[in-house]
Amino acid sequence: MLIAGVDEAGVGPLAGPVVAAAVILDPGKKRIKGLRDSKLLQAPAREELAMEIRSRALAWAVGESCVAEIDSLNILHATLLAMSRAVAALKTVPEVVWIDGLRCPQLDCPTRAIVDGDRLIAEIAAASILAKTTRDATLVELDRAYPAYGFAKHKGYSTREHLAALAAHGPCPAHRRYYAPVMQPGFDF
Repeated sequence: MLIAGVDEAGVGPLAGPVVAAAVILDPGKKRIKGLRDSKLLQAPAREELAMEIRSRALAWAVGESCVAEIDSLNILHATLLAMSRAVAALKTVPEVVWIDGLRCPQLDCPTRAIVDGDRLIAEIAAASILAKTTRDATLVELDRAYPAYGFAKHKGYSTREHLAALAAHGPCPAHRRYYAPVMQPGFDF
């Protein structure tokens, strides 16, 4: 059975897109060693595994929802949209899609939500790694465009440094306008 694993990266940050990946591992090839939830891996290991996934998977694709979509739809619906975009971009049609979490996007094939799927299912772990490395690369690019915010370091998350930069400079176009810390930059450090 061709299973597409799907996971996302970037639901919680104050800036940048939400990115989803879909991966179909090749059932005829040897398993990729070291696959696990991207949050359990150091950045160099994630990058190495991402290259291996891209070269050895039967199919993989990435989809995203931009900041404007997050602000207009809300983060849940923007995440589901990114997931559906990733699945639609696969060059091989899966028989079933297994998704990390509690909710599934509307797709043209059977879906199943699996809590902690990124820790339990190799295809979802692979998707987790591709989503995270893709989003991290996007935030490094945003750091070049908006160096005052330190996106390359904190990847848009609500760190002390990021909140201080928001207080000093206000939001930039990469910020999610309807997230409370961005809307009301009255920070207490």
